[in-house]
Amino acid sequence: MPSAAAPSAASRIAVVTGASSGIGAATARGLAEAGYRVVLTARRKDRVEALAEELTAAGHSATAYPLDVTDRAAVDEFATTFRTVGVLVNNAGGALGADPVATGDPDDWRRMYETNVIGTLHLTQALLPKLEASGDGTVVIVSSTAGFATYEGGAGYVAAKHAEHVLAETLRLEIVGRPVRVIEIAPGMVKTDEFALTRFGGDTEKAAKVYEGVAEPLTAADVADTITWAVTRPIHVNIDLLVVRPRAQASNTKVHRERI
Repeated sequence: MPSAAAPSAASRIAVVTGASSGIGAATARGLAEAGYRVVLTARRKDRVEALAEELTAAGHSATAYPLDVTDRAAVDEFATTFRTVGVLVNNAGGALGADPVATGDPDDWRRMYETNVIGTLHLTQALLPKLEASGDGTVVIVSSTAGFATYEGGAGYVAAKHAEHVLAETLRLEIVGRPVRVIEIAPGMVKTDEFALTRFGGDTEKAAKVYEGVAEPLTAADVADTITWAVTRPIHVNIDLLVVRPRAQASNTKVHRERI
């Protein structure tokens, strides 16, 4: 097996969106440990600043930059701070609600599309020239198994993640031959502190039921490990799509749950 290649001096900056918690924060830690200078972005200023301080105290290079990925003007301004960027991890996103199509809230659908899809588009467009300038750039799009199969009550989130998957697939076709890889990581059931809680508007009982009886759902660290592994492959190796689920989950709708 080839060993992971160290990032070149020209491409040591890794931008991680949605880095205030969960998969984003864990990915920032993983890339920092792999030798990247990480730039942590999220709307919650206090969270990304605390993480940057944690990483710096551990001897890594980390910078916090509060950013709303749906604000194109802010994204464009953010991009001007770089000459080159080695890695962009488009992780910002999330799910809102679990209502059927007949009663789903259009505002929730719109917010999910804006964050998951348009936010990814904004950052990718703004930083693509910087990634190309590095000579070996990598775009990572953290989608979901929801990007491949639907389930009842999930149409809004599923639609957004299908769009995000298609964005990754199309971008790869459009920039082939240029020195930028496009990697898609599609996690299944991941238990984090906030994903299900946000989806159900803070209802802790509903959030807990998502993982009820599942002995070992994925953790944010599990997904971050796959992202870091994919990014640190030799530059000629592209992990087009990596689907990662817990052993207990065979599909979006078939999950083994222990009797309680």
